[in-house]
Amino acid sequence: MSEILLKIDGKEVKAGEGMTVYEAAKSAGILIPTLCHHEKLTPYGACRICTVEVETAGRKRLVAACVYPVEPGMVVSTRSEKVDRTRKVILEELLAHAPDSEDLRRLAQEYGADADRFEKEPVFCILCGLCVRYCSEIKRKYAVGFSDRGPKREIIFIPEVASRECWDCKECFELCPTSYVQAAYVLAEALAFPGRTGVSPPEE
Repeated sequence: MSEILLKIDGKEVKAGEGMTVYEAAKSAGILIPTLCHHEKLTPYGACRICTVEVETAGRKRLVAACVYPVEPGMVVSTRSEKVDRTRKVILEELLAHAPDSEDLRRLAQEYGADADRFEKEPVFCILCGLCVRYCSEIKRKYAVGFSDRGPKREIIFIPEVASRECWDCKECFELCPTSYVQAAYVLAEALAFPGRTGVSPPEE
């Protein structure tokens, strides 16, 4: 695998061909925030919190670091006025949907985001897709998926699959940055199995 040289925040970084900007930065000890990325999952680029500014051939543009591939001679800025402003607005929009998320509130404090800038539409899910991708790519169970499109898009559990697979799993719960997936599972369970309490039975 050939090496690619680029600069990230003024630091010369060696990256492997096919690596993303996020991966190259991480290998150099430069952390870029993200809400939808997981090292075991296919890069998704949904939350856009990992937005950075890249310059190639004299042209600057904002890209999602977790899906954008490195290029020879690329210059990357992970923190700049434009990058910080972009992340701030993204966080303000996400907070309108998931105002109680601890991950969002922590990042909002770092970037000075105003949680009340946009009218609240609390659906409590930011559609990061971590639960869907983990269930399909890692567990291969396909118990949770997306429903509808556009503003109506949401996360749902497939009752007939979830009833078999989720009771002893629930591994996706820890990945959710807003805790929405837990609520979605409890709702699906209540509809499919009214007698269940949503609490796993004690170990014998």
